[in-house]
Amino acid sequence: MPRVKDSNEEQGMHGVAVALLAEDRDRLAVLQHRTEETTTARTVFTHATFPSTSTDPILRQIQDLRAEVVIIDVDPGHPQRAISTIELLKNSTNDVAIFALGEMDHPPTIVAAMRAGACEYLERTTDVLPLQEALARFLSARARSVNAAGRARVLLFMNAKGGSGATTLAVNTALALQQEHGTTLLVDFATLGHAALHLNVRPVFTLADALENLHRLDAALLKGFITLCRRDVHLLAGMNQIASLSPTTSELARLFDLLVTHYQYVVVDSSSRMDEISHTIANLSHEVMLVTQTDVAALWSTNRIRAWLDGTGSQTKVRAVLNRYKKIAGFGEEDVQKATNCKVAWKVPNSYHPVASAIDRGEPLILHDSDISRSIRGLA
Repeated sequence: MPRVKDSNEEQGMHGVAVALLAEDRDRLAVLQHRTEETTTARTVFTHATFPSTSTDPILRQIQDLRAEVVIIDVDPGHPQRAISTIELLKNSTNDVAIFALGEMDHPPTIVAAMRAGACEYLERTTDVLPLQEALARFLSARARSVNAAGRARVLLFMNAKGGSGATTLAVNTALALQQEHGTTLLVDFATLGHAALHLNVRPVFTLADALENLHRLDAALLKGFITLCRRDVHLLAGMNQIASLSPTTSELARLFDLLVTHYQYVVVDSSSRMDEISHTIANLSHEVMLVTQTDVAALWSTNRIRAWLDGTGSQTKVRAVLNRYKKIAGFGEEDVQKATNCKVAWKVPNSYHPVASAIDRGEPLILHDSDISRSIRGLA
């Protein structure tokens, strides 16, 4: 008999909805235990036989329960039955990822499973880590996608060198996007968050609260952690004291997967943070704005950080924003690109005193017309 989560169980749980299919109860129990050990999945359906036709009730239940991932056990003695099931699922369901769990010492089976429609092929007898990593890849890919449902575009601002202005540009870009393009969330991932000071707000909750409650985070709870700021921009505030913040890749993917379903734009300020957190966020982002200047140290740092971020996807994702820009005779945009190996996305003019005054007063630049506010609107 299939095992189905009842509605009360399901309402209290969050994570990737997983259906499990195997050909005997012992293997099904192993799959369920392994799935429940992950921090990002919840089992919504299990069955100890495979569906046989496109009208099989098993397929209907998988779809009715809105399973996002189906994990199929591949019996090494009879792999073709599992492969046929993978093909049937691929042809009969929409937007369902298929993971196959089988032995790794028979390449023809692996190739056949992937050709049939599996997006992951994992070792059948290993521990939970490969499944955890596969789920993280699934969440990461989904967070990056922009589909018909209108998922947000994620923009990350990072300093190439301390004090280059990433927070100022992130805050004002978020306000510009909110005013001119649609609902925008600003997320402060700096080691010590300053975005709230720029916006002159006093958040009750911070990013740490969202991460600590990730296991039960839904739209309603997220709304409670958000601070409403000027011009209706939303802020998920940064840390207001030095503290350890160490979310896993899958936890960050889960957080962003929720954020992008409720906004048109998510602007992230990681300021001068250079660790696995910022690297993962860069991977989850559509664009990475590396805020730099034209001095030697800043350009040198931009080049090194650009190389560090190479593993985050397309090389065109990472672009330089020249802040406090002043023309230098004999040194133009092409020279910057050669020095940094990074395409220049925008140049923001030097306006030190207006910027410093705006930060001190908690009055974002974008709220008043000026050369720099017009430049930031152009960037947005």
